[in-house]
Amino acid sequence: MKKIGVLALQGAVREHVQMLEELGCEAVTITRAEQLVELDGLVLPGGESTTMRKLLDRYGLLGPIRILAEKGLPMFGTCAGLILLARDVVDYESHLAVMDVKVARNSYGRQVDSFEVLLSIKEIGEDIPAVFIRAPHIVSVGEQVEILASCDDKIVLARDRHLLGCSFHPELTRDTRIMEYFINVVVA
Repeated sequence: MKKIGVLALQGAVREHVQMLEELGCEAVTITRAEQLVELDGLVLPGGESTTMRKLLDRYGLLGPIRILAEKGLPMFGTCAGLILLARDVVDYESHLAVMDVKVARNSYGRQVDSFEVLLSIKEIGEDIPAVFIRAPHIVSVGEQVEILASCDDKIVLARDRHLLGCSFHPELTRDTRIMEYFINVVVA
């Protein structure tokens, strides 16, 4: 059984935990650095990236998570989690700065502009529901980064070796294919 941590400072923690457990993983909520041991992967959920950064600093998690990413621990960032992973953030400071992507925050407007679409995702499948809530998008990617999906000509899902980042919230749907991809391909 794979042991996957879910950063539990803010955001869609419960939904990620439920999906991971549904897929046969041991899901561990992470609020302290000492809980980061013996994980097979780590999910950084959506939420509000500025708040999450402040909480990462307050609880001493930023450095330990960065070190684990640099050592190759598979990580999956959704929405704000993507912003946390990004090496560069447009008009803002980067946070973990481990995924070779440049991200623009709030690319799809305000909360009221939220929407859901069906995406075709390379290596994963067709008609995959994607929920966008004040979502970022990936402006550019490094040479080793694989673009997996776009929406409205904006990159919304990419993989940088052991790091997977998406603009939207797959955990808010019943479709588990993106999480399965993380568990079975990225974590493998």
